[in-house]
Amino acid sequence: MSALSTARCSPVVQSTRTPYPAHLARQCSLNDGTVVTIRPIRPQDANLEQEFVRRLSAESRYFRFMDSPQELSPRMLSHFTQIDYDLHMAFIAVTAQGGGELEVGVARYVADNDRQMCEFALVVADDWQKRGIGTLLMQTLAATARAARVRAMFGDVLSGNDKMLRLAARLGFSARLNEADPRLMRVEMNL
Repeated sequence: MSALSTARCSPVVQSTRTPYPAHLARQCSLNDGTVVTIRPIRPQDANLEQEFVRRLSAESRYFRFMDSPQELSPRMLSHFTQIDYDLHMAFIAVTAQGGGELEVGVARYVADNDRQMCEFALVVADDWQKRGIGTLLMQTLAATARAARVRAMFGDVLSGNDKMLRLAARLGFSARLNEADPRLMRVEMNL
């Protein structure tokens, strides 16, 4: 993978007594000195995830979901936070706020059973964009998919989502028109 992030990251030491892959959590210092933690999502992050989606602008929700839901349905929330950490993996970027955590970004992949391909999704909070969080999340996601022996990663991006298309290009994804839906660009990268 080419690129890109100049953020400094270090592992976050946590107990590994559960199937939760705590060893994948790391603290990163962004170029402006802000510290964020990149870690796998947990079922108990449901409220954090819901609040994150509520805070997104209508445009960011549309680019992520190809719709503008005001919040996640209970079924979607369960799907997004109760994952298997194998074929379905998700990382959130959080920062400390008011004695708790504030989610500022999330990236995930869902792989097919034979691990030939995984589809990714990414969204970063509007006021946290252009700070390197999307790059950190995507680099973490791709490295994790590679370690899980997934062969390629793809995503369908609305053709008007210039920020995501530029990020994908910087990360080494190729892009082509999605033949099934001309509103979409298919970005793809071998891992």
